[in-house]
Amino acid sequence: MSTVDRYYDDIAIGERRDTTGRTITEADIVLHAGQTGDFFPHHMDAEWMATQPAGQRIAHGTLILSVAVGMTAGDINPQAMSYGYDRIRFIKPVFIGDTIRVSAEIVDRVPHAKRPEEFGYVHELVTVTNQRQETVLVLTHLYLVSVRPSA
Repeated sequence: MSTVDRYYDDIAIGERRDTTGRTITEADIVLHAGQTGDFFPHHMDAEWMATQPAGQRIAHGTLILSVAVGMTAGDINPQAMSYGYDRIRFIKPVFIGDTIRVSAEIVDRVPHAKRPEEFGYVHELVTVTNQRQETVLVLTHLYLVSVRPSA
């Protein structure tokens, strides 16, 4: 990991990053339940889930969101910070043993409404797929990015 200054003007629509895979484990789910306090049987009770339509325990959506965003972390850019997430959708369940991959594509750039000479927003579409190439989660990651200062 390195530090790279990338300003708003340096980021182009269509830029894309793709990750390698990461397998979701039972330990991931148990740890996430302990950290969040979400011990719903959907995640923790194998016997009960065997009687439900999914047939097995499912990972917390927030776990998959967190892991996926972490998987896209790369170079440190002092000119940008995460501004939040929009349009988060949990499309399909992720099960213990599923391997997820993430693609992140720049889909929009919007000047800051009040300070366009200083900042802009970059919208990155994050798509998470499983080992069967099924989309399991999508979201838009918003970044606040500095505009390159005038010389």
